[in-house]
Amino acid sequence: MKTKKTIKKRNSKKDFFDKVYEIVEKIPYGKVTTYGAIAEACGIKSSARTVGWALNGAKNHGLPCHRVVNRFGALTGRIHFGDPFIMEDLLKSEGVEFDKDGCVNMKKYFWDPKEYLHKK
Repeated sequence: MKTKKTIKKRNSKKDFFDKVYEIVEKIPYGKVTTYGAIAEACGIKSSARTVGWALNGAKNHGLPCHRVVNRFGALTGRIHFGDPFIMEDLLKSEGVEFDKDGCVNMKKYFWDPKEYLHKK
């Protein structure tokens, strides 16, 4: 039998994932954000890894998950796209530039999801 606590925990996880999806949907073309920035915008700064789990379940739903990188601009999520070069190719097709280490130039291309939330 499910307790109210278990149901509430499942609902809060769903609510968190829904917030993640809403933010990812709003990442502008040619910009990137980070797992941590999304987690912070959702109200749980320490949940960057949970943002990754949410995105793993949404990559085939038309969301621009390729625009989410780690805090250094590295494409840590690329393994979930099937071909390890798809994520980079998609970002390059949007004009996003990479440094010599293969990381996104975060000073130039970072989008802060809090901007979206303040406009909402």
